[in-house]
Amino acid sequence: MADAMKTMPEIYADMVANGALTADPAQEAVLPEFERMRSALQDAQPKGWFRKAPEPPKGLYMWGGVGRGKSMLMDIFAASLDVPNRRVHFHAFMQEIHAGIHEARQKGAQDAVAPVAAKVAENVRLLAFDEMQISDITDAMIVGRLFQALFDAGVVVVTTSNRLPDDLYKDGLNRQLFLPFIELLKQNMVVHHLSSPTDYRQDRIAGNQTYFTPNNAEARGQIDAIWQSLTGGQAQPHTLTVQKRAVEIPAFHNGVARATFFDLCGRMLGPADYLAIAEAARVLVLEDIPLLSRQNFNEAKRFVTLIDALYEARVRLICSAAATPEFLYVEGEGSFEFERTASRLREMQSDGWGAD
Repeated sequence: MADAMKTMPEIYADMVANGALTADPAQEAVLPEFERMRSALQDAQPKGWFRKAPEPPKGLYMWGGVGRGKSMLMDIFAASLDVPNRRVHFHAFMQEIHAGIHEARQKGAQDAVAPVAAKVAENVRLLAFDEMQISDITDAMIVGRLFQALFDAGVVVVTTSNRLPDDLYKDGLNRQLFLPFIELLKQNMVVHHLSSPTDYRQDRIAGNQTYFTPNNAEARGQIDAIWQSLTGGQAQPHTLTVQKRAVEIPAFHNGVARATFFDLCGRMLGPADYLAIAEAARVLVLEDIPLLSRQNFNEAKRFVTLIDALYEARVRLICSAAATPEFLYVEGEGSFEFERTASRLREMQSDGWGAD
């Protein structure tokens, strides 16, 4: 239950005092924005029969590098509220919206967005989105109308993102049709850059082994410990939409993903799928990489493509494998070309890899 007597700066200070957090000036700088919204939401109740509720406060668009504490601060804020609110990953929310739009169209609605937005607004006064990013044109074409309806209904929106608003859907198809949405966000949300120099996610990995071989119970136990540290055991299955296809990630939380080799390389995924995974996940835990040869040549090719995408996006990789990188692929077609992949796997194990 939220402690309505304490302000966000007080809650943060308490967590620092008891050792749950390390004081960070960049995080402390955004606390007044959270308190501004929290105070307004707590007080936004009609007083008396004929008094209207005050206008809702502006929301917050908090962007910055990975691992800076954006999601953590948003979670603390949501937990501090005594008003109906919902915290959800942006991709998961948009999947729900698409399903609702499809259902509304099946019922003959001419404007399928309106009833879906109204249903969302009925249940919450604040929506907290983790990792807003727009990569799918179907999302890009409906978010403007959706968010306008939510704002008109008085819903306050808080979101985290790795990108500033002007870079959303960058280079996307028909982006000029998306630009009004960026202006809508700026009108209804305070844009704040969380510019902490510290990547706390990297700090939790720094100095730890990230490539485990042989692939045995001990390796799995060590990976489980890292996973628990990174996610707190709060991960859920996550679906990415890539060119109207669903790409499943078995476990995902705050930009940290976990899957097996078969999940990502045993299925018929391609470069666009791996690029989407590399954009969504800043840390990937990949387990059970087998020995590669002519017997699993197609899987090996997909693995090479996946590592290339992760490397270019500077995603941190934690993995378990049947052998060290140089001995994963020692015979058969493609083994010579795999030398570059082995070199990249070695480089990706170094401390500081993936840091902004």
